[in-house]
Amino acid sequence: MNRRRLIALCTVTVTVILALLISSQTARISAQNTGVQNTWHTGDEPDKTPPVYNPYPPGILPADINSEIARVLREVDFIEAEALAQLRALPPPTLTNQPPILAHTGQRLNVLLGKALNFDRNISPFKDRACAFCHMPYAAFSGPIPSVNLTMIAYPGSFQFRAAKRSAQRYTYAPYFPVLNHNDTQEAFFGGNFWDSRATGYLLGSPDANQAQGPPVDTGEHMLPDTACVAFRLQSAVYKSFFIEVWGDDIDTIKFPTNTEEICETPGGAKVFGTDTMPIKLSSPDRAIANHVYDHWAQSLDQYEASPDVSAFSSKFDAFLNDPTTNPLSADEMAGFKLFNGKGNCNSCHVDGRSTAPTPPPPEGEAPNGEDTGATASLKPLFTCFGSANEGLPLNPRDAFYYQTKPDFFGFVGNPFGFGYRDLGLGTFLRSGFGSWASPNDTWTQFAPTSDGQFQVSSARDVAMAPLQCPTTEAPGPYFQKEFFHNGYIKSLKQLVHFYNTRDTSFAKPVTSGHCPQGTIERVTCWPMPEVRNNLDTTTGMLGLTDQEEDQIVAFLMTLTDGFTRPYPDRNTFTGVCMSGGTAATQGNNTIIPTPPLPPCASAICGVAPLPTKPIP
Repeated sequence: MNRRRLIALCTVTVTVILALLISSQTARISAQNTGVQNTWHTGDEPDKTPPVYNPYPPGILPADINSEIARVLREVDFIEAEALAQLRALPPPTLTNQPPILAHTGQRLNVLLGKALNFDRNISPFKDRACAFCHMPYAAFSGPIPSVNLTMIAYPGSFQFRAAKRSAQRYTYAPYFPVLNHNDTQEAFFGGNFWDSRATGYLLGSPDANQAQGPPVDTGEHMLPDTACVAFRLQSAVYKSFFIEVWGDDIDTIKFPTNTEEICETPGGAKVFGTDTMPIKLSSPDRAIANHVYDHWAQSLDQYEASPDVSAFSSKFDAFLNDPTTNPLSADEMAGFKLFNGKGNCNSCHVDGRSTAPTPPPPEGEAPNGEDTGATASLKPLFTCFGSANEGLPLNPRDAFYYQTKPDFFGFVGNPFGFGYRDLGLGTFLRSGFGSWASPNDTWTQFAPTSDGQFQVSSARDVAMAPLQCPTTEAPGPYFQKEFFHNGYIKSLKQLVHFYNTRDTSFAKPVTSGHCPQGTIERVTCWPMPEVRNNLDTTTGMLGLTDQEEDQIVAFLMTLTDGFTRPYPDRNTFTGVCMSGGTAATQGNNTIIPTPPLPPCASAICGVAPLPTKPIP
């Protein structure tokens, strides 16, 4: 380690220690605020930190949750300091031209600004949650805590331990998704961001920027009660001068009420706000400026995520496409590539720019394998069709969201339906339903019944990325525990491929998770029934792959991990512990818990018109 790196590490370490010493929930509540009366400002303890929210039965929260949160916050602070140093070292751009252009270094300035924004944990009520808290580089900007990935699925938000309801989706290649639209010819939706595609991009022209605007005011994530809190916090941000350099200085013209800080340090959904979604009372001109600041904040994040710092196209597969002679795939990787495009039929959704050649079932298909013989059509394949599909995932009873049925300290109830909740994904969004956003296009509502249970087909790129010291996601390892799909039910790529391969085979059982029959093994010889049976994808489920062929597809998926042709930025910042032991086939099975008897799907979810095509239990 060189001297400059050592000094930087020591400086960051001291900063983090000091921050931890003066924090509780990372930021105590100021006794000097006036205006909205936060209910924990009582008696002789005006700075008392509100108690944590823990409605969960034993085993939902991982035992190491506090230490792991602290670890990730230290890593977030380290990368934020790195981003600030990079910004300060960048030669300033020259403003010129019509339309105005930040010449020479303007693009890099905006990318690094987005990086600083991504790792700023002041964008939350208790100043303890950055976007990166759920999306760290070493996990391909997905969930960074192995024990959370095994247990509670969604990550704890700024007010601990409230949590959202889905796994942390990867940032990588998300900026390439187009604005959501319905293709009338294909009778399907394409585009958007988030698992349910609710970040349509209809206003900013970028679903990725639209997606960035969700977590800061999500009641299970950052939890700010008003988007204007972002502009308010940016007024005192250490990187404000860089934000002004890119977007102008109108941020300083906003006249915030004297009680703004007290409002912004109160989690969204608090009973004190009632139904008011804009508790900061601004003049119309100031509200417009705050909205523009929020748009620009999201656009800078989008530029960071679209840059080679995040979406790098630096995998072994990219090198192979560029020069297969110099960078050949191994025998197993090449076999997996052929299976991906052939018998495995993966390429029908995770499009790689070639044709697809699955083997038809007998009697039409007699060969043991279909082989794609098409030429590569794209040297930057994104391994997604930009659409959505219902793969038939079982309901996962480990998801913390099911247990958030009691009011927290602030009077907020995350999920009043408990296990009566069913995640209809895209279908719920098209109905503007519970737990999603309002749809900006009411002509789409009619398509909700044919979209129930569908979730975004994410890019397969970086699905296998793990920290450098934990070189794989697969047991026996040493490995980094990830979670896959929207509800985190799958715990390894081996399980993922095996699920696609065998979901519809004869040993699929009409049971819920944790109740597979004696003599079967869940995720191996027993797949519990789908949470939503409507609109099941029939291109997978009974592929006839052998155990070796499943492993070969996993080997190919690992070639899609960025960092082969050049180092992947900040992938070396993981300071946790690798896991080891067991097998990829049964990875995580020790954490399976029995699903309780399920009540019917709540009418507020499954009873919203237009009704599902068939009843959802």
